[in-house]
Amino acid sequence: MGVSPPSFYLRTRRADAQPLATLIVLLCLVAMYFTNRRQFLSRSAFAFAGAAASSLLPWSVASRASASTWDEAQVDPAKADLIYRTPAPRNGEPKLDKLVENWITPTPQFYIRSHGANPAVVADEFKVSVDGMVEKSLVFSIQELVEKFPKSSCTCTVSCAGIRRYEFNKMKEVRGVAWQEGPIGNAVWSGVRLSDVLKAAGVNAEAKHVWFEGADEVVDGKTTFPFGGSVPISKLSEEDSSMPGVLLATHMNGQPLLADHGFPIRTIVPGYIGARSVKWLRKIVVSDKPSPNHFIADVYKMVYSGTPVEIDETAPIYRYPVNAALCSAEKQADKMHLKGYALPTGRKGCSISRVEISTDNGTSWTNATLGKEIGDFCWQLWSVTLTIANPSTVICVRATDSQGNTMPETVPWNPKGYLYNAWHRVPASRLDI
Repeated sequence: MGVSPPSFYLRTRRADAQPLATLIVLLCLVAMYFTNRRQFLSRSAFAFAGAAASSLLPWSVASRASASTWDEAQVDPAKADLIYRTPAPRNGEPKLDKLVENWITPTPQFYIRSHGANPAVVADEFKVSVDGMVEKSLVFSIQELVEKFPKSSCTCTVSCAGIRRYEFNKMKEVRGVAWQEGPIGNAVWSGVRLSDVLKAAGVNAEAKHVWFEGADEVVDGKTTFPFGGSVPISKLSEEDSSMPGVLLATHMNGQPLLADHGFPIRTIVPGYIGARSVKWLRKIVVSDKPSPNHFIADVYKMVYSGTPVEIDETAPIYRYPVNAALCSAEKQADKMHLKGYALPTGRKGCSISRVEISTDNGTSWTNATLGKEIGDFCWQLWSVTLTIANPSTVICVRATDSQGNTMPETVPWNPKGYLYNAWHRVPASRLDI
């Protein structure tokens, strides 16, 4: 309507928003009266009103509208969309058949990874600072960020470094969340580009890394510290008009971030393990070295002996490796229709070139049909129909990407249980043949 976002927001808040919000709340109350009472109690009317109102407000205002949409109620496993591996902090993954129903993962089926309790955040008061090797330090509110910088969106996959950790546990016990194949998801993320924010601050020529720090507090014994990470500043040089090097995301799948996914703002680093996409982002620091935060300096490294010297001398994990999994099976007459996902190595321009299925332990392979939806830093769904008559058969899955990276037959055990990407093996007996 030709009105700038700030003045529109003030005018709407003063005159139009209250009657509209009241109407939406009343409609939601009527709708929820006929839904499961327990579901009604676990979500406030304001949560539904905020989600509905966000589609009516300007993009820059939607985050403010969602300030009251947090739901910190205890998770009822019987009603949850996720399988919770730990209830506090919340760490949950979806049921696999649900995971591969859509190329874009619906938010309720998107895995949750947290190292500490969700921080208490008031969106209107939340600030993000930019400091370190910059010409001028900056501090932004969420509203200022989305009004000052161009909006940017991307579709990319986020995958936990501990995906398929349970398979390491079959070899020897490892520490960490006992993830299966589900801590992975492909979503549409929206926000502003880190490169635009750093341009406004002015980055020194000697800078080599960008640190991120969240507002959450992780407790380790008697020590409390924030979750954090960092990325090489060279990651920003990968971006183009369709894909940011790093996104400061306020929205997921067209809606403001939920609390479990980092509301009101988080980083999204396409191609990198999920630990580099820091939730509840409050601090950005430009430096000439990686962050000293515990989760970049000591954790999320591929080590094998786990000695202090090895940990100190090993580089942090950044990109995820090629991976794949069989996620669902449906009986069709005397055949089985199998579906799953495959993830290429997290490099720009890399995609899945083939997914192969074997029922004779790798002696012969059948090519699966790849889904038509593809994108940089995105997974690819696949399907295949096979005759599997013997319940003792073990189905093997492997993927190869366009840069020639193939899932290995086996991988060596590591004490942190990271990056398991050997052939995915599923006994046919689990498929209810």
